[in-house]
Amino acid sequence: MKIHKTSIIENGAKLGSNVSIGPYSHIGKNVILGDNVVIQGYCEIGINSSKDNKKKIIIGHNSLIRSKSIFYAGSTFGPKLVTGHRVTVREGVKAGKNLQIGTLTDIQGDCKIGDYVRLHSNIFISKLTKIGNFVWIFPHVVLTNDPTPPSSKLKGVTIEDYVAIAAGSLILPGVILREGTLVGAKSKVRKNTKAHTLVSGNPAVEKYPTSKVKLKYGSKKSAYPWTRHFHRGYPAEIIREWKRKLKN
Repeated sequence: MKIHKTSIIENGAKLGSNVSIGPYSHIGKNVILGDNVVIQGYCEIGINSSKDNKKKIIIGHNSLIRSKSIFYAGSTFGPKLVTGHRVTVREGVKAGKNLQIGTLTDIQGDCKIGDYVRLHSNIFISKLTKIGNFVWIFPHVVLTNDPTPPSSKLKGVTIEDYVAIAAGSLILPGVILREGTLVGAKSKVRKNTKAHTLVSGNPAVEKYPTSKVKLKYGSKKSAYPWTRHFHRGYPAEIIREWKRKLKN
C-alpha cells in the first residue's frame, strides 16, 4: 500500500490491498476502495452533499482515478473504473465494470451506467440519465433533463446498448436512443430514435440504417455494427461473442 504523507484518510474508510493514494487527496470515512485502486493527487473521494453522512461510495478493484477528480458519496462503481483529470461525479451513480470517464466530464448524479461505457472529455451528463452497455459518447456532448428550465419536473435521457453519440451533440430531455443508434456530430436530438439508425442535423432527422455507413479507410465495408471491426480494450470472451452473433 502506498499512501502519500500529505493525503488524508478519514477513520472508517476501507482500503483494499495494494491501494495507492497520491499527494493531498482526501478519502472520506464512507469510502470503500477495492484492491489495486490508484487515486492520484488532489482528489476528493466521498464528499457528503447532505446531512445523510451514512452514504457510502464503492470503487471497484483495479480502478484508476486521475488527479483533481471529485466523487461524492452515495455511488457504486464496478471494477476497472478509469478517469481522466478533473472529473466530477455527484451522488447516486450506479455504474458497471470498465467505465471510462474522460477529463473534465461532469456526471450530475442519480444515473445508471452499464458495462464498458466510454465517456470522452468535456461531457455533461444530467441527473436521471440511463446508459446501457458498450456505449460511446464523444467530446462536448450534452445530455439534458429539464423540459421547461428551470423546473423540478425532470426527465432523463435513456441510451440503449451500442449507441454512439458523435462530438458536440445535444440530447433533449426524455429522449430514448434505441440500440445501435448513431448520432451525427453537432446534432440536436429531440425525438426517440429507431434502432440501428443514423440521425443527424438540427433538429436531428432519420437518415438511413447504420449498415449503410461505410468505413473511411478505402475498404468500403460497413462501419456498423462497430463490433465487427473495433475490438481494442475489450476482453477476448466478449469479442468471441460478438463474432458469434455476427455470423448468425
